[in-house]
Amino acid sequence: MRSAETGAAGGRAGAAARRLEFPGPAATVMVADAWGPPDAPAVLLLHGGGQTRHAWGDTARALGAQGWNAVALDMPGHGDSGWPEDGDYTLRRLAESVASTARALGRPVALVGASLGGMAAMAALDLPDPLTIDALVLVDIAPRTEEIGVRRIMSFMTAHPEGFESLDEAAAHIAAYKGQPVGARSAGLRKNLRLNAAGRWVWHWDPRLMHDRNHAGRSDPEAYERGLRRLAAPALLVRGRRSDVITEAGARAFLDAVPGARYVDLHDAGHMVAGDANDAFTSSVIDFLREAMPPAPASTNPKDRPR
Repeated sequence: MRSAETGAAGGRAGAAARRLEFPGPAATVMVADAWGPPDAPAVLLLHGGGQTRHAWGDTARALGAQGWNAVALDMPGHGDSGWPEDGDYTLRRLAESVASTARALGRPVALVGASLGGMAAMAALDLPDPLTIDALVLVDIAPRTEEIGVRRIMSFMTAHPEGFESLDEAAAHIAAYKGQPVGARSAGLRKNLRLNAAGRWVWHWDPRLMHDRNHAGRSDPEAYERGLRRLAAPALLVRGRRSDVITEAGARAFLDAVPGARYVDLHDAGHMVAGDANDAFTSSVIDFLREAMPPAPASTNPKDRPR
């Protein structure tokens, strides 16, 4: 793992994000931004398919300001991370990438995974050498999903393979999916798109991610539940009430599979929970992690030592 300071604003005034690099699949490099003390318990943030590490910006900064080492990763083939030459983005490979990054961060470590990132997190628990973690947060993803919602995501991601003529056109496409306006000039939108050689705005991820062979195994609830049964750490599911990917029944099935897990249902959010209701989402994650994996272990916090 390599680290360098970047110019991004951090969680504290004057603080900058640390740019980290991790070994990726097929000799690629995965890029991350990190906030907070590097030696603190780590929170590895895993975005959804077609997003980038910048989807976590406000949440990552808040976690860093609260004392965790918050690491927002560009998943393989996304953002500034490398595109494997073989185009392999199967769930097994994504899970191995998550596991290797989490192990590089050391213990204690929590995973926060949205959509595809949450799938990779659950699958990492079911690898032949399963990942051991200290807390898990799933963001509008669970072992049992709704086909109609998944199809809508697939249609959204595969539309406009030639890209967009303008940011306004891209914003309209996103707004049609979310059912609410999206600012065409927002920094977040620009970070999810890039200008290609033809001068069109295209998504900042490898289109091979959507090839059929890469979807094998992504809709296997039994495999996810098998991994979750191995989990010996606290877990939280944060669902967007307007989501068509995880229904209330899907959330209840998750709670049945993971006894003792917590559940938060955010009424102002759809599938893109962190973007739709960021303040409520961030507060929910911080409240959970304060109990599940405090930012400073009591044995090393001077304030907690007997006098």
